[in-house]
Amino acid sequence: MNKPRKKPSLLKRITGLFGKKDERTGLLDNLREAQQKNVIDMDALIMIEGVFQVSEMRVRDIMVPRSHMVVIQEDQGIDKMQSIVASSGHSRFPVIDEGLDEIVGILLAKDLAHYSDEASRQSFELKDILRPAVFVPESKRLNVLLKDFRTSRNHMAIVIDEYSGVAGLVTIEDVLEQIVGEIDDEHDAADAENIQRHGFQRYTLRGVTPITEFNAFFGSQFSNEQYDTVAGLILNELGHMPERGEEVTIENYQFKIISSSSRRINNLQVTVLPEARSVSDDAA
Repeated sequence: MNKPRKKPSLLKRITGLFGKKDERTGLLDNLREAQQKNVIDMDALIMIEGVFQVSEMRVRDIMVPRSHMVVIQEDQGIDKMQSIVASSGHSRFPVIDEGLDEIVGILLAKDLAHYSDEASRQSFELKDILRPAVFVPESKRLNVLLKDFRTSRNHMAIVIDEYSGVAGLVTIEDVLEQIVGEIDDEHDAADAENIQRHGFQRYTLRGVTPITEFNAFFGSQFSNEQYDTVAGLILNELGHMPERGEEVTIENYQFKIISSSSRRINNLQVTVLPEARSVSDDAA
């Protein structure tokens, strides 16, 4: 008896279009039209577009450059290592010998945490907890890298250039952010303020600021049914990913893009026009 053929998953059907440019373009056009008709929301559209873009981007497009890498030297003592871990807030660290091009392994902060008391510190040997480093070329496509991360369960890879020198590093979070947008984690300041005042009726805010927080601060009444963040509000109004310096006025608020990438709005400047008054100003 023949078994019924299993239908491919939605993800497999979508990724099957990665190599079919015409079909992919047509699908995205249909999805954008569906968003304009409110069949799907803007956040969902952005995520789907991110899935397709990941197949076209390469590691070099998103990697942390070598000049920004936080590393640990193999010959440093445990006190120094723990100090670097605590001050950086990262969870994984490339371990080097004499220079950045000599990566000997990866140190996980959770492995170092086991050496907290004096007795265990006396028996500390870095080689006992050092994990092997994974190396990838900077030309590798992100969708292939993401698959490799999932298969190997690695979360970090060292990026090498054409001369086998270290060009930077990339994490699974870096790849996922191209699809879902900015992810707040241990790398980000937990107490970072979303909204800051910079003059009379002028403010800066992060794109990930929740609509509810914006409404509470400014006394506005923007709906959060279709989108959760200010970035979603801006994208819904414009219908495209804005560039740096682009402006849009919504009700009595003028928004100007301070920084953005191909996938998300990072920071904005907000000017409250004369017709609107801020709750914070009334309180003052």
